[in-house]
Amino acid sequence: MNASSLMIAAAALTALLSAPVAAQWINYPTPGIPRLPDGKPNLSAPTPRTADGKPDLSGVWRAGRTGDYGYDYNVTRNLKPEDLRPWAQALRLQRVQDFRKDSPLAHCLPVSVPFLNFRGLSRIVQTPGLIVILHESPNSPHRTIFTDGRELPKDPNPTWLGYSVGRWEQDTLVVTSAGFNEMGWLDVGGHPQTEDLKITERYRRRDFGNMEYELTIDDPKAFAKPFTLRGDKTLAPDTDLLEDICENEVSRPHLSGGVKLTPHILSQYAGTYEFAAGRMAVVTVAGDQLIVQDSANPADRLFVARSETVFLSSLSQAAIEFMKNAQGSVTHFVRSIAGRDEKAVRKDTPQPR
Repeated sequence: MNASSLMIAAAALTALLSAPVAAQWINYPTPGIPRLPDGKPNLSAPTPRTADGKPDLSGVWRAGRTGDYGYDYNVTRNLKPEDLRPWAQALRLQRVQDFRKDSPLAHCLPVSVPFLNFRGLSRIVQTPGLIVILHESPNSPHRTIFTDGRELPKDPNPTWLGYSVGRWEQDTLVVTSAGFNEMGWLDVGGHPQTEDLKITERYRRRDFGNMEYELTIDDPKAFAKPFTLRGDKTLAPDTDLLEDICENEVSRPHLSGGVKLTPHILSQYAGTYEFAAGRMAVVTVAGDQLIVQDSANPADRLFVARSETVFLSSLSQAAIEFMKNAQGSVTHFVRSIAGRDEKAVRKDTPQPR
């Protein structure tokens, strides 16, 4: 079976892990917002405020993204390998090897707080003692943030999205969340969370249409130290959220894990390859997977075997298929994604079979 056929077989999982279609409410004008002379929303107008003088965060917001694959795919993209506890790194790689078939998304279960905040649309509804955030995400989840002065529960019953309380530090809303369960995944890539997870978020609306957002993950059982993710949110006026429902796991029977190849077979693919125009790619072996270092696709590195010669990306819909000559030596590979194929010719001497 070639790479194209195997990509079709993996499409069911990709569909589960893809962002929902952006809301397409029929250009219904949002009432009461500042507008320019041409009628377009004035996103640089001053920050709106509530009756008590606090910034009003209400509105539909679009999450910003860092690169093609953001923190929703990989919360550890800026960390070093040693920043993960060994068991957490091993579990994440096993989930990658299984093509994430046990992802909460594949079971119609909730996604994580980082996932919700670094992908798609959300609506913030702010009241004096309570903030509710509605998300255009699988199963249309919502979060409740209490701003009435209460403390976090001392021994909470673990939940998917935790318990959240908020307080104001001048013009910044600081949200602290705890009480998470251990079934959630922090991102699409499969990084685990434990019941010790604590998340701190900071929201600052710097003008009418722009919000600064920070999220700090502190989970000492899974990570060696706390770390912070940052991204901007942009107001999305004149639109609204759409319902997003997981349809009874209809794709799950088609999901399957990767193939485990022997170290000898994997070693045959390690080497230096050249695409057209002198673009180089270096293939190395990392456990049961291949690392493909390609300057045109720096984030798309980790590939899992789907057959002896075909490997699928752990991140995107890309596939690579290795080709051999009559003597059984690897001569090149073909990278395929979205109907486009690229050939990379081997430049070093292949290892003997």
